[in-house]
Amino acid sequence: MDVDSSQARMAAYMRDHQDKVTGRWCELVVTGLRGRTSAAEIRRELDDLYGLVLRTMSGADEQAAGELRAALAELSRSRARNGFTPTETALGVFALKDAVYELVADAADLVPEYLAFSRTMDDLGLHTFETYAAAREQIIADQADAMLELSTPVIKLWEGVIAVPLVGTLDSARTQLVMEKLLETLVATGADHAVLDITGVATVDTEVAQHLLKTVSAARLLGAECIVCGIRPQVAQTIVSLGIEFGDIATKATLADALAYALDRSGRRIDEPRVEPQKPGPA
Repeated sequence: MDVDSSQARMAAYMRDHQDKVTGRWCELVVTGLRGRTSAAEIRRELDDLYGLVLRTMSGADEQAAGELRAALAELSRSRARNGFTPTETALGVFALKDAVYELVADAADLVPEYLAFSRTMDDLGLHTFETYAAAREQIIADQADAMLELSTPVIKLWEGVIAVPLVGTLDSARTQLVMEKLLETLVATGADHAVLDITGVATVDTEVAQHLLKTVSAARLLGAECIVCGIRPQVAQTIVSLGIEFGDIATKATLADALAYALDRSGRRIDEPRVEPQKPGPA
């Protein structure tokens, strides 16, 4: 008996016992997911998958195999997005083997058919796991990009003055994002001064310093002057010991000092608040 005819015979047998198999399959999956998805939703998913499995095994529909793999891929991605484990995801496929085995356990004449069916399910289970792994990697990459974006804001301090508060570690990828966002904001706002606040940067080595210098040089090409502020005492000692030269780049102790410097350089001034004279109290 060839594989195709074996699969077709198994498909016919499973179709005749569809309610029993799908009911048991649903029970196994619901138990494995421990209430994380409703039984009604799982039953709808499995009924659709079961129909695709039968169509694929019967061999009468050439499109069925592609539709089945696409449905399993979408299910895997959904499970990955909702925080299910790989085991819980693969259970949706492998539990069908258990449900069918319980049905054919006493039917010795169906052993070859079941073995062929089991190999098909193993292949689909592997496809499910690979899709899940790829989806998880993409989710992690998207989250990393989102966190990088959130950790590199560009804010407007004053008319013509923007600031980039940096926190954490500066690597090549993050510095590239800092440069891109800074230059985009300079063009969009027409600002002529930019403050790089590194108060939240714990360490500055030669590579980080080079990244900062490149960012300053890029801003200058757009006609903007950069001020570096927030250098910690320990960081200052490290910069001196490494022999790093900031050249003619202005450095200030605090963000307030940097803003005052930028306003002074651009001819702007902050009006001093008027202090009302204190009235003498009662004698």
